[in-house]
Amino acid sequence: MLCILDVEGIDSMTKDQKVVEVKNLQMSYGDNVVLDGVNLAIRKGEILVLLGPNGAGKTTTIEVLEGFRGRSGGSVNVLGVDPDEGNEEWRSRIGVVLQSWRDHAKWNVSTILNHLGKYYLPYSTPERKRPLDSDELLNKVGLSAHANKKVNELSGGQRRRLDVAIGLIGNPEILFLDEPTVGFDPKARREFHEIIHGLADLEETAILLTTHDLDEAERLADRIIILAGGKIVANGSADELARETAGKTEITWTQDGKRQVHAASDATNFIRKLLAQHTSGISQLEIRSASLEDTYMAIVQKHESKQTRKEKK
Repeated sequence: MLCILDVEGIDSMTKDQKVVEVKNLQMSYGDNVVLDGVNLAIRKGEILVLLGPNGAGKTTTIEVLEGFRGRSGGSVNVLGVDPDEGNEEWRSRIGVVLQSWRDHAKWNVSTILNHLGKYYLPYSTPERKRPLDSDELLNKVGLSAHANKKVNELSGGQRRRLDVAIGLIGNPEILFLDEPTVGFDPKARREFHEIIHGLADLEETAILLTTHDLDEAERLADRIIILAGGKIVANGSADELARETAGKTEITWTQDGKRQVHAASDATNFIRKLLAQHTSGISQLEIRSASLEDTYMAIVQKHESKQTRKEKK
């Protein structure tokens, strides 16, 4: 069930389903509060998309979960370990795709993947082979033809594909992706989406993704969390969020040469009555449900208006 302003139902998931569990996460820099009581959980094989305006705390949240940044308060558990105490074996189970990664520019693509893959060999298990085969991985991300190119010879989109391959080489149990498809053309983005769905469905990899591309979020997410002002202000599937915040469907049609518009909470019933009352003369009937963009903007604007009222008091 959708939960606005809080995240309920964390304890309803069994322990073996939880890959990530966060309770009351706090992060402050002096008087600047970045995260204020964030609670979330991610299940095995779930794709969770984290949305929010710039400065909402998305990247900070991911960095805390990755163990790259300490926290001011709260408890965090990733794969059964507090990230602040994670060792190399724990890190071998995690994949990370940062917003940018620019090391080893003079190495060629296959060399860097094979080199990084060797670090995962000691942590391979019968249940989860590590590393993945680099040739198969390059084919999966569409870089087979560029395997012998130096990294600094790749285009921006190709470089981003390599970033994704680096995040996947260790066959992670959880994958963190921070704006992964920046610079991708439509074909590359679609192929990337197929990779992500395959990882979640076939490998049961848990995935936490941030993006500003709301169409991408809608295509990928099993569940969406919206952060604003360091707090979770919405949590649910795209459909659940739309039903909770918008509620009404926009219906447009042409009648006797005039364009008509109506918002209905029950579009099917309204259209049935419309067609029954007007057996002829109705044309160009269109039904438009709220998009994720509509929903996202409504939620964020509602939060921002509440903050403005508080500041004025």
